[in-house]
Amino acid sequence: MKKRVLYGVANYEEIVREHGYFVDKTEYIKKLETIKNPVFLRPRRFGKSLLCRILECYYNINQKDDFEELFGHTYIGQNPTPLRNTFFVLHLDFSTVDPTGTLEEIEKDFDLTCNLRMDTIVSLYRRWFQDKIIIQMEESASANLRRILDFIQKNDLPLLYVIIDEYDNFVNQLITAHKDYLYRALTADDSFLKTFFKALKEGRKTGTVANVFVTGVLPITMDDLASGYNIAQFITLDRQFESMLGFTQDEADRLLDEIFQDYPLPADKRSEVDEIIRSYYNGYHFVNPEGEAVYNSTSLIFFLDKLCRFLEIPKRLIDINLKTDISWVRRLTASNPQRAEEFVDQLALQNRILFDESLLVEKFNMSQFFEKSFYPISFFYLGMLTRGGDFVMRLPNVNMQQIFTEYFNEIHRIDVSTKYEDMMQGFVNRPDLSKLFADYWELYISQFPEAIFQQVNENFYRTTFFELCSRYLSRWFTWNVERSYPQGRTDLEFVGKYHEKFAGLRLVIEFKYYSNTEFKKFKTAIADFALQEEDTRQIAGYVEGLMQEYPEARVSQFVIYCFGNQGFRVFEV
Repeated sequence: MKKRVLYGVANYEEIVREHGYFVDKTEYIKKLETIKNPVFLRPRRFGKSLLCRILECYYNINQKDDFEELFGHTYIGQNPTPLRNTFFVLHLDFSTVDPTGTLEEIEKDFDLTCNLRMDTIVSLYRRWFQDKIIIQMEESASANLRRILDFIQKNDLPLLYVIIDEYDNFVNQLITAHKDYLYRALTADDSFLKTFFKALKEGRKTGTVANVFVTGVLPITMDDLASGYNIAQFITLDRQFESMLGFTQDEADRLLDEIFQDYPLPADKRSEVDEIIRSYYNGYHFVNPEGEAVYNSTSLIFFLDKLCRFLEIPKRLIDINLKTDISWVRRLTASNPQRAEEFVDQLALQNRILFDESLLVEKFNMSQFFEKSFYPISFFYLGMLTRGGDFVMRLPNVNMQQIFTEYFNEIHRIDVSTKYEDMMQGFVNRPDLSKLFADYWELYISQFPEAIFQQVNENFYRTTFFELCSRYLSRWFTWNVERSYPQGRTDLEFVGKYHEKFAGLRLVIEFKYYSNTEFKKFKTAIADFALQEEDTRQIAGYVEGLMQEYPEARVSQFVIYCFGNQGFRVFEV
C-alpha cells in the first residue's frame, strides 16, 4: 500500500495506522534506558512530541497487545528491551498551560492541565487502581501526584514512567515577555512548579517513578529548578544522542527512495530534489561541528507533503510555522534595539558570529539569556544558529538565511514589497541577469544609508539579491547559496524548477566586492573595469563540477563586481 506523508502529526499510532512514512529512531529507546532522568532539548519542529508519544506507546502497560502492530516494523520491535509495556505512563504537555494572567491564574491552569491527565490515567489503569483513588481537581497537581505514587507504593503496582513534553513552553513566554517578576515567583523555592518537580524527585527516590523524560527548547527553567530537581541528566549536548531527532542524510535518502517509488515523480529529477532539500532543510550541528549535519525533520516533511500532493516543487519552501520563530529575535532584543541591529547585521552580512564555547552549557539562567555574549547560545538553542566550528556559529541553511535577511530589511526599513513587479516580470519574460541586477541596485541598494557600506561584503549582495528574487521568482526557481563542488563553493545559483518554463536553466554567479578605498587602487572608472582572469578561472572550476552532475543543464555563468556603494559591473563569462 502506498504510504502517506503526514505533516504535523505527532501521534505515533496515527502514523502507523494511516500508513504514514516513518523514519525509525527507535534504536535510541535502548540507549535512553541507560540514562536516569534525561533532559533532551531541541528547537521547535524537530519531532520532540512524536518521540514522547513513541516512548509512551512503548512503555504503556495498556498497549502490550498493540506492540507488534506499532513496533513490529521497527528496530526496537525486533530488538525489544525487558521494560517494554511494563509501566503506567503519565505523559504531560506543558505547552497547553496558559501563561497569561496572574501567578495564581497560571498555577490554576497548570494544576488543571496536570490533574486532568492524572485523572485520565487513573481511569485508563482502573484494573489496578480499582476506583480506590480519586484525583481531587481542587487540589494541587503535586498533591495528586503524591497520592498516585503513594498508592502505587503501598499496593506494589507497576511503576510510573513520566514524560514531560515542552516543559518550558509556558515559562519561556513569560521570559520573552519580560515578565521577570512572574518568572521569579514561578521558580521560587515554594512555587507550584518547583514543588511539582520535587514530587517527581521524591518518586524517583522511593522507586515509584521508573524514570522521567523531559523535553523542551531552552535550559533556562531547568537551571532555576535545580534545587528542586537536581537529579536531571542533560543529554542535549551528548554526542551519543546528537541524531536522535532530525534526519541524517542517510535517513533522508531512504525516505526519498520510498517516496519516489510510491509516487509518479520523474526519477531523472531525483538529484534536483536532493539538492533542494540539502540547501533548504539540512545543516544543523548540535554537538560536533565536524560531524554529520541533520535535517529539520518537520520542515522537510512540510516540503515532502507538498511534493507528493502536487507532484512538483512547491512555490514556497519555507514552512510558515518556522518563520514565526523570528518573533524570538524581536522579543529577545526588544530592550536594546541597537544591539538587535548589530546582531542581525552580523549574521545577514557575514553569516558568522563568534561565540565562547565555554558558554555552550546545558544550563544557564534567565539573566544570561538576555546578555549580548549569550545571543549566539540562545539562538543556537532556538534553532536559528548552528555550530560552524569550535568558535563560530552560523545560519544553518538557505531557509534561515532568508528569514534573517527579511528581518535585516525590516530593521533597516527597506521596502521589498512594492515597486518590484515590473522588474521581476521583465526577467520572467526575458531572463536577463544583468538587467535584473541593475534593477536590484537601483530599487533596493539605493535605499541603504551610506554607513551600511562600511560593513558589507560579497555575502551582503549575495543574500539580499537572493532574498529579493525569492520573493517574486519562487514559482520558477530555487536557489543554491554557497553550494560545494570539487573546486570550491559557488556564491549563488538560480536553478530552474524542472516542471516550469526555465527547467534545466542554471545561472551561476560569483560575487566580488571592493570597498571604495580598495577600488581606488585600480585607478580606473567602473565602466572601464575589466573582468579579472583569476575570477574567470574560479567560476569555470565550479561550473566544471556542476556539469559533471548535470550534463544536460543549460548553464550561464556570471561574475558580478560591486564597488562600495558607487556601482557594479556584471560580466557573463
